[in-house]
This record gives sequence, structure tokens and C-alpha cells, in this order.
Amino acid sequence: MHGQLTGVEPSTGPEAAGAGPATAPGATVDAEPDLAHHGDAEATPGLVDLAVNVRRDPMPDWLADPVTAALADLAGYPDPRPARAAVAARHGRPPAEVLLTAGAAEGFVLLARALVGVRRPVVVHPQFTEPEAALRAAGHRVERLLLDPDDDFRLDPARVPADADLVMIGNPTNPTSVLHPATDLAALARPGRVLVVDEAFADTTGVPGVDGEPESLAARRDLPGLVVVRSLTKTWGLAGLRIGYLLGEAALLERLAAAQPLWAVSTPALAAATAVASPAGVAAERAIAARLAADREHLVRRLSALPGVRVAGRPASAFVLVHRPGADRVRQALRDRGWAVRRGDTFPGLGPDWLRIAVRDPATTDAFIEVLAEILEA
Repeated sequence: MHGQLTGVEPSTGPEAAGAGPATAPGATVDAEPDLAHHGDAEATPGLVDLAVNVRRDPMPDWLADPVTAALADLAGYPDPRPARAAVAARHGRPPAEVLLTAGAAEGFVLLARALVGVRRPVVVHPQFTEPEAALRAAGHRVERLLLDPDDDFRLDPARVPADADLVMIGNPTNPTSVLHPATDLAALARPGRVLVVDEAFADTTGVPGVDGEPESLAARRDLPGLVVVRSLTKTWGLAGLRIGYLLGEAALLERLAAAQPLWAVSTPALAAATAVASPAGVAAERAIAARLAADREHLVRRLSALPGVRVAGRPASAFVLVHRPGADRVRQALRDRGWAVRRGDTFPGLGPDWLRIAVRDPATTDAFIEVLAEILEA
């Protein structure tokens, strides 16, 4: 089904989220992926975790101190205004164009619930499965645009249906690690359409000699209907704290805020958002991204030297996608040897011959490659 635009039957509630897709006559029908499966299910205790894309380095004092101090204020209700102002300043927007959320995942749920008049939502895959899962749980009929692995999962904007009034795409995309050009994504924006760009991993894309986040649309205020989804949980190891935000037109964010529970973001999470959005936080983030680029290059180089292993495209984030026939058997063998990697067959557009591997420090990568090479030899 690679390269096909396929429709998915509408969900009638959360229990229908696993319903299979309706395909055109003559199309190949693959097993319907489990959209509810995520990397944390792979990273069971006792395994070295290369399945979850969350950085696990110690939290720096400038971030830990305000989060810890916020625990003294838990008797009061959260006040999002300081954090919203800090995030807005970081991206050159007024505070009304920022909506703080309990992680990026809540943002997808708000979009699915608030955009009740959407007629033709299209989700570009392979990508993080929560956007489609949230849409289907809210009763939307979703169409999948599957990008071609033989073209390194690159987007051709012309393939998106002109009458799609909701388009969702990741940049950089999880799990492919593809970074689409900002010009290609901007070409998808138009009046009457909501364009959702998932930039949960945008802060991992900085490279030496480049200031900022190449290809991010977070500061673009001129594109109609654009909503940028951001996460603070990956780089800063805050998955358990749940903090992210949406950027977009104030009127559209008001619609989303109306679907959000009161006080959805906790006081410690707001403190974290304020700290990370500060100049010190942004500088630290870019230094981390530069180190990550070197670690990623090392992982790609080691993987590319293994027989039968193909690294997809030019990885740009905190993970790489690899193809090898029989990869799911390799994944099971890795588990037996104490290593967890992310299976690929739960992502639409992939299958059991794909694995996603998180970027770690060179010593961890070298130990992993040694075990993987032994498994491939056997």
C-alpha cells in the first residue's frame, strides 16, 4: 500500500479505534497497525532502552530547581500566564497564540474534539500514531497518505488532496527521522484548512553551524490555519511531567482551549515550561542538539556497516529507522540479549521488517552494535 491514499472507516468511539481501513478495489490489504502501541511498551524493566525517544541525562539545576520549588505552591490552582508568556516570547508570538497542554498528546485530542466540522482529514504516514488515533476516537473518518520508503519517505505536497480541510504531518517525523523542508510544509497551508505540524522533536534537529531549528514553522504567523504542536518531554526527560504546547492563530486556539479541562497543566509542569523557554534553556537545548547530531552520525555509521541493514533516508532527530528482512525476529533476539528497540509494524506504512532505534551515547551504541552484529551473524 506504499504510496496509496487510503480511507479508514470512521470510529464510533474509543472501542472502535482498531477498526481496519477501507481500501480501493485491487489494493493490497496489510494487517491494521495497533495505533495504541508505543515505545514504552517495549522498554520493560531490565532492558537497555533504545525504544523510547526520551533523553535520560540528569536534569540540570536551572530546570530542576524551579520544578522542585513549584511543589511548595500545590495548594493553589495553576496559573499558566507566566509560562505562556515565556513560550510566546521564545517563538516571537503574542501569548494569545500559545496554548499550553499536558504533553503533545493532549493537543491531538483537543484538535480531534474541537474541529467537529472537518469533512476530509488526511494524516501523512508513517508518523506518530496518536494524531490518527485521536481523530478516529472522536468519530472522524481519516484518510492516510502513505509516503514511499523507496523515496526516503519524502513529502510531495501535490499528493495531499486539495479539498483536505485538516492535514496532519510530523516534522521531523517519528518514526522515520525525516526532516521535511519548511517550504514544502508551508505549501500545504491555505484558507479553509487546518494544517497541523507535529514538531515534538524539532528541538533535536539543530546542527553545528546552524542557529536554531532548521525547517521549523513555530515562528510563522503568516500561514492560514497553521497549528504547530510542540513537546518539552523528549529533550528534557519530562515524559512523566506531561508538558507541551500548541502555536497558532488566537481564534483557533480559543476553540481548542474550550475543549480543554480546567487547569490541565500542573504547576510544576508550568515551571518547567518557563525555564526551558528562557534564553538559558534555549542555549542548553541547542548544545544538546549539537551533541546529539554527533551521536546520531556515529549510530548511523555503525548501523550502515552491518550486512543487510539499511538506514532510511538522512536521519535528523533523536532516532533512526532501519530496514532489514526479518527485523521483527531480530527485535525478539535483541530482547533476549537485554536490548529494547521499537517495532515498526504498528506504524501505518511500515511493517515487521522495520525497526526504530533511539540515539544514545557512543559507548551505548557500540555495545548495542556488537550484540546486533552477533545476532545478524547467527
